[in-house]
Amino acid sequence: MIPAQEALARLREGNRRFVASGAGPAGRPGAAQQPFAIVLGCSDSRVPAELVFGQGFGDLFVIRVAGNIVAPSQVGSVEFAAERFETRLAVVLGHTQCGAVAATLEELRQPQGHQSPNLRAIVDRIRPAIEPLLATSAAKEPAALAERATRANILASVHHLRHGSALLERRIERDDLMIVGAEYCVETGTVEFLDD
Repeated sequence: MIPAQEALARLREGNRRFVASGAGPAGRPGAAQQPFAIVLGCSDSRVPAELVFGQGFGDLFVIRVAGNIVAPSQVGSVEFAAERFETRLAVVLGHTQCGAVAATLEELRQPQGHQSPNLRAIVDRIRPAIEPLLATSAAKEPAALAERATRANILASVHHLRHGSALLERRIERDDLMIVGAEYCVETGTVEFLDD
């Protein structure tokens, strides 16, 4: 791990290159925001939605949180984009090798009890979706369990968005909003859209 001051210097230099390349204010960054899709994805540094979907400035309204969980602030962010920009597609983007899902599985198998309340809140939001998997045959195969847990967590977030907001529910009923799940494979770079 690099020291914080070196990390800050890298960010500053990266922004200088960004502006010097012409991608700065002379390019699209200053354009009006007209996102055609909302992406609620994981904070994992390997899954930047704009790059994964090949999009640029103003194309996506991206919300990132560990484990692509849905809490009130994420619901509010989706509501904001759907209302303000009339964006008609929301995608919950999970991914393989998700650390938040792995941490939840570890907690379910061997409770530690010493997590911070904030980290615990993430685990507690993932737990209901994946805890039932421990009673299936997948529980005996770590790779299969991780795969099923990741997908169960994605679909639980989709369900929460579809049914956890009267505003979003009305938009869905009027065909003004579609909410889908997707899984990014960190090994191959491909995104698979999930049917629930």
